[in-house]
Amino acid sequence: MALNRCIYRAYTKTMTDDFGDIGAILAAAPGFDRDDGNAPRVRARHDVNPGECEQAFFGEPFIVSADAKHSDRERRWRALGRTYANRYLFLVCTMRGTRIRVMQARRMNRKERRSSADAQARTQTHSDV
Repeated sequence: MALNRCIYRAYTKTMTDDFGDIGAILAAAPGFDRDDGNAPRVRARHDVNPGECEQAFFGEPFIVSADAKHSDRERRWRALGRTYANRYLFLVCTMRGTRIRVMQARRMNRKERRSSADAQARTQTHSDV
């Protein structure tokens, strides 16, 4: 399944930040850049493996927003996604070259799960979301 198919189905058409169209930037990525130094820490701290991080980008809904507070040196985005095993994850990602690099991952908190559920309901009700 292509990443752009998931992104454009799950978002409104006005998904932009100071860096441009977030959906277009992520959808143009040919894949993921695994951070071998960070992955063991994320696994140990939050019990999330790199494969699950990547799966979250293909589940629906996939909600992404700019992380302006932490984007001083590079673009960073916060994302809410779901794995194939129905684990709901909060992710922080950036672009390394043309590839997506997940920098942080953990289980969603209650407020984030509610936002994800609301977005899921909107995608089922409105075909243009």
